[in-house]
Amino acid sequence: MPTPSKGPRLGGSPAHERLMLANLATALFEHKKITTTEHRAKRLRPVAEKLITLAKRGDLASRRKVLTTVRRKDVVAELFEQTAPQFAERNGGYTRITKIGPRKGDNAPMAVIELVLEPVSPKQATVREAEKAAERAAAQAAPAAASAEPAEVTEAPEVAEAVEAATVEAPVEGTETEQAQQAAAEQSAAAEDAQAKDAQAGSSQGPDDRRA
Repeated sequence: MPTPSKGPRLGGSPAHERLMLANLATALFEHKKITTTEHRAKRLRPVAEKLITLAKRGDLASRRKVLTTVRRKDVVAELFEQTAPQFAERNGGYTRITKIGPRKGDNAPMAVIELVLEPVSPKQATVREAEKAAERAAAQAAPAAASAEPAEVTEAPEVAEAVEAATVEAPVEGTETEQAQQAAAEQSAAAEDAQAKDAQAGSSQGPDDRRA
């Protein structure tokens, strides 16, 4: 089931609400701007924008769907032939709601809902063109990257062999230097032991006995 709209219902029944929104949409497409209550304007916005989206398609099925809501054929023809082409460069936000002062009598908040018929600003158009150019560049770069993959695969084994050779030679060099350092340490230790033994031998003989 569709999610029910927030807020109180327009009219006395769902059918009455649909008819009220259809009449409001018809008046909006005919006059391009209407003044109504704020609540009705907010409820009318999604309905009107959906109809404009269908009108931008321009096919027969979309025209028949719009005719189920907007019953006046002249308004539907104007929507498809004149109004919808003005939204060709716009991807959304087809309507604008402007709040005005409260209504005299019941103090109801009022608003003006209108179609945004101004052309898209040059800045937005430039940004859209840049995005399209980036997408085209990415699409062209994808086949080039796919064709470059086999060359990288053929070069990969040579690089792997060079890395393996470097990793094999590095430990050998390290072991040779370690062995040389160990040999030098053993020689220095042997020399220190010899000196210590000579010193002990000289101290055990003592001074010469001149009495003899």
